Amino acid sequence: MSELVVGVIGGSGLYEMEGLKNVKEVKVKTPFGSPSDAYIVGKLGDVKMVFLPRHGRGHRLLPSELNYRANIYGMKKLGVEWIISVSAVGSMREDIKPGHIVVVDQFFDRTKGRVSTFFGNGIVGHVEFADPVCSNLSDVLYDAGQHTGATIHKGGTYICIEGPQFSTRAESKIYRKWGVDVIGMTNIPEAKLAREAEICYATLALSTDYDCWHETEESVTVEMILDTLKKNVATAKAIIKEAVPKIPYKRECKCATAMKYAVVTDRKKISAKAKKDLKIILGKYGV
Repeated sequence: MSELVVGVIGGSGLYEMEGLKNVKEVKVKTPFGSPSDAYIVGKLGDVKMVFLPRHGRGHRLLPSELNYRANIYGMKKLGVEWIISVSAVGSMREDIKPGHIVVVDQFFDRTKGRVSTFFGNGIVGHVEFADPVCSNLSDVLYDAGQHTGATIHKGGTYICIEGPQFSTRAESKIYRKWGVDVIGMTNIPEAKLAREAEICYATLALSTDYDCWHETEESVTVEMILDTLKKNVATAKAIIKEAVPKIPYKRECKCATAMKYAVVTDRKKISAKAKKDLKIILGKYGV
């Protein structure tokens, strides 16, 4: 049986999880440039864990500055087959209060100029993305959240905006009419690239505020977010520690073979460089 390797992408502090042993920093080179930071690799029980601070340690990178391709490629290179994304979000529903957690199951992309695919430069592929998160991993996270006593919601749509500004009141009210549940700035194209890399991906969305739609609440500020986020990080750590031992070694979801029929380019027309760059993703399919 191969080693179980679980990745976590999130904010500063998550790689300092209690109980993580044999911790080391690993720098990874990718054909797509540098990841946000060095990966923190350790063991949680018998499971290898790979942590990446999404914005770099010290929170140095804007959501639109993140090298999403490098971040996901690095995870793939380190053998990660499961990614838990931990993300701060604004709530677009009255019943999702600050401090609650949502295991989202859908995304709505409102970003503007981010590179959202490993394809291009002579190789074309189209991956299925109707169900953008791994339902198996999401179920594990939701069950773990219930066991830890967290107030956790199963399912919901995450609308991803470009940022770094928060929404206007008009935007926030329109998004609510669209039926979205939470709002954030980072999970797209992260989820799209994880699917292309055949990595199971699920999100723990940590509600920090009511965006600016709520008439009886003050509009969102950085101070408000950071205060709630500190409390949520402890809950997220507890959920991850509860969830990781329950993640199966064998993957039986569609994520594991998402690229099997994705490439439409004539194999003879694909450049040697493209084949080399994507070998860890497409090599098993003879590309």
